[in-house]
Amino acid sequence: MARNTLARTLHDVGLAAWFGGTLMGAVGVNGAAADVDDPRQRARVANAGWARWTPVNLAAIGAHLTGGALLLKANRTRVHRQQGVRSAATVKTVFTAAALGATAYSRVLGQRIQHAGDVPVDGGTSPNAATPPDVASAQRQLACLQWGIPILTGGIIVTSALQGEQQRPAEVLRGSARQLARTVSSSMGAALNDPHATYGTAKSTARELVRGAQPTYKSAKKTVRRLAKDAQPTYQAAVDTARGLAKDAQPTYQAAVDTARGLAKDARPAAKAARDTARDVVGSAQPTVQAAKGRARGLVKSR
Repeated sequence: MARNTLARTLHDVGLAAWFGGTLMGAVGVNGAAADVDDPRQRARVANAGWARWTPVNLAAIGAHLTGGALLLKANRTRVHRQQGVRSAATVKTVFTAAALGATAYSRVLGQRIQHAGDVPVDGGTSPNAATPPDVASAQRQLACLQWGIPILTGGIIVTSALQGEQQRPAEVLRGSARQLARTVSSSMGAALNDPHATYGTAKSTARELVRGAQPTYKSAKKTVRRLAKDAQPTYQAAVDTARGLAKDAQPTYQAAVDTARGLAKDARPAAKAARDTARDVVGSAQPTVQAAKGRARGLVKSR
């Protein structure tokens, strides 16, 4: 399966800024506006903060939509042939459309409040008794939208996580098998209802089976190649380690052989000297032995 690093980066970074920016605005910008002492300046402070964030938010949304479109294009085969992928993509599209609509409408309401001028309010989304009715209505709607947008973008994050899980090899195999089983089941039912179309149905089913198995086969083939490629450095490292150990042990083995040879060489003169001494002792003792034998014989004869 090809990598889509740029598309994923645009998708994830844009979504993170969209979700985090709206959540921070609801908590920080609108909340901080209520701490301004002058009630007529509170709406101005909140509007100024949101006006500064709007260009960045638009860029983030654009990056997210671009990355999402690229990912959808790259995974269009899985959308059609893996069970569950189309449903997840549909749910994500609904969340995205709702979040876009809520974001655009909240900006319209914000501009409505901004054009009203310095009107007294309790906070960025909280009117008071002196607030004009049109501004108060806009603030009440913004009070709901400020939490609705993070919830919708949070839903996009959850479905994106689900889609990431669906790209695991085991999930791809399982989902493709289920989709093929459903196709076969529907094709067999159609063939039973219309015997004349049995051949054509079987032929189309076989083509669909081959076509559906193709991505799975390619994915498995790439996985095996990647595993073999990843294992190559480990194998080479093991071979190099064994060679290094053998090379390191060579001097030790040679030193042991040389030591044994040296000890054997040093022991030869001592062995020769001991042998010569034994011979000398035996030679010097020979006359004494002969004399003792003669005396013993003489004693025997005298008796």
